[in-house]
Amino acid sequence: MTTAIPDAISGAISDHAGPADVLARKGFGPRVRRLHGRIGAAHHQAEGMSFSRSLLAGQANPRQLAALVRALAPAYDLIETQGPLLSAALGAEGFPWADLARSQALREDIARLAVVPATPASAAADIWLEHLQRLAKQAPHRFMAHVYVRYGGDLSGGQQLAEQANAILRGLGLPPLQFWEFQRPIPRLKQVLHDAIERMDLSEDEEQELLEEAVVAFHDTQRLLAELGDLAA
Repeated sequence: MTTAIPDAISGAISDHAGPADVLARKGFGPRVRRLHGRIGAAHHQAEGMSFSRSLLAGQANPRQLAALVRALAPAYDLIETQGPLLSAALGAEGFPWADLARSQALREDIARLAVVPATPASAAADIWLEHLQRLAKQAPHRFMAHVYVRYGGDLSGGQQLAEQANAILRGLGLPPLQFWEFQRPIPRLKQVLHDAIERMDLSEDEEQELLEEAVVAFHDTQRLLAELGDLAA
């Protein structure tokens, strides 16, 4: 059973928010503010998973990091194939797909970490992928909740995780991950992402479902993090 590491061992990612992060939150639009309010508890739960804690503490192992990029790749491929059309249909003009895209980086990371022993196929990743495929066909606004949670996380807490992950890999003579490396300045890219999310044209019911699905997206992440935690031995 995977357990959370107590707070006394290592601070949560959100505990490391700097002045720029605090200032940025004050400028959130109404929809992004509601999203953050809804996912707060789920966010802290994800931070408390053993893999998240061990990675932030610089204690994760290469098998876990290789398993992470291998598990994420199919979902990001789907998101970046289906997302542009879905977001455009919802009125999210200016969505920065080209700047956010992670699929190529994930493919390169997988190739670079091919020397790391293979890990079991991720059941959590398969469940998440099937869920995304269903949403893309039946509920695009719910699909966009996963888009927001994933890229928003990559641009925020993911930046702290990247520092630790790459330090671990470099210490073992392995190449660093490119997954969390973006070419545009992070604050500006976050703002463009938030602006596009605010522009989505949703009904009142769809707005509520967007908020509900954002929590589901974190639960999908927690399922994957639990798997990764079990690879610690």
